[in-house]
Amino acid sequence: MFTKEKHLSKTGDCIVAIAADKAVADLNIRFKHLLRKPNAKLTIIMEADGLTDRISAFGSPRLTLADTTDMVIRKSNYISDRTLAINADKSSKDLPRKLIEKLKGPGQRVNITLIVCAQSTFASKTICDS
Repeated sequence: MFTKEKHLSKTGDCIVAIAADKAVADLNIRFKHLLRKPNAKLTIIMEADGLTDRISAFGSPRLTLADTTDMVIRKSNYISDRTLAINADKSSKDLPRKLIEKLKGPGQRVNITLIVCAQSTFASKTICDS
């Protein structure tokens, strides 16, 4: 869904953002640790020129978070090195058309915020990181 690649091929119809400054491997250690908790919930917020949308998804202990180029959010529970989250409530085709059209603009910037929350295993409190 997000890639560090600078160009998009015609077959890349699920890519929402190119030239990203991070891939899953680049996320900080604490964020990765929380995302790998069995009960981790991830919120992805995308904003471009005042247009905003949000995706809710889940982490998993099975996430490798090893890919150095991409971040993929999946509606399924399939996991590869590129997977950021699974069981998402949306895929790229479910995003608002106005946002997609805005993102197609040359040089259009998008701010992507990732917020992970997971229940602490030692205390009954929720820990979040972004």
